[in-house]
Amino acid sequence: MASIKSVAVFCGASMGHNPAFHSAAVELGQGLARQGKRLVYGGGGIGLMGVVATAVIQAGGDAIGIIPDFLRRREVAHPELVTLEVTDSMHARKLRMSDLADVFVSIPGGLGTLDETIEILTWKQLNLHNKPILLCDVEGSAQPLIAAIEATIAMGFAKPEVMNLFEVVSGVAALLERLGSN
Repeated sequence: MASIKSVAVFCGASMGHNPAFHSAAVELGQGLARQGKRLVYGGGGIGLMGVVATAVIQAGGDAIGIIPDFLRRREVAHPELVTLEVTDSMHARKLRMSDLADVFVSIPGGLGTLDETIEILTWKQLNLHNKPILLCDVEGSAQPLIAAIEATIAMGFAKPEVMNLFEVVSGVAALLERLGSN
């Protein structure tokens, strides 16, 4: 990986049921701040995304939120962000996050997290970017996505090389170590 200054994080707007997900979000946010890496994320103040951003901010780090106007109007934007960019659509949000990021990290989340992760994988497959994509497996959270990708290969809809589009990292400590080496 080239020099990493900005990390796009895809994660849940909910907390999930496993307390390890909350702990992982705190650890990731604190670690990004400690490493001097800017968080680029969806701009929300709720769920795991809010936890990551709050941890970055409280640790003295830099966070930039990118949020579509319709979500900002629902008052889910993080209230402590210094930089909040408002877009006109979800697609524009993902495009802006991609422009600002040096690397993409996916931690536990729901359909939105899956959407963002799959789209950025697809963009890489189409050579629209060549940035690293790291799936952080927190207590098995990445395994269903990996299984789905493997199923597309097994059914002949994707080539085995798609497994090279991303790297699976076991837990936040290993993820931060991977990010910190750049």
